[in-house]
Amino acid sequence: MSTDEPRVTLITKPGCHLCTLAREVVVRVTDELGVGWQEQSILDVENPDPMWWEQLPITLVDGRPHDYWRVSEGRLRTALTASGLRSA
Repeated sequence: MSTDEPRVTLITKPGCHLCTLAREVVVRVTDELGVGWQEQSILDVENPDPMWWEQLPITLVDGRPHDYWRVSEGRLRTALTASGLRSA
C-alpha cells in the first residue's frame, strides 16, 4: 500500500459479510495501482449520513461516495485512474 494520503475509504461494520467481499476488491485494486486506502467502522464515523447504515459497505474515493453494498472492481479502477492522480 502507498504511504500517500489514502484515496479510498471503505466504511464497514462488524460482522458484515459484504464488507469482507468489498475489502478484497479494494485491496486488489489499490495494491495493483499503488493507491493508499483505509478502512473505517461506521461506529467511528462522526455524524454519518443516516442512509449509510442501510448501504454498508460504502466506498469513498477522494472523500466522495463511490459505491455501496458491493464494490465494482472496474468502476473503482476507472475512478482511480481517470483523473490522472494515480500514485507512482
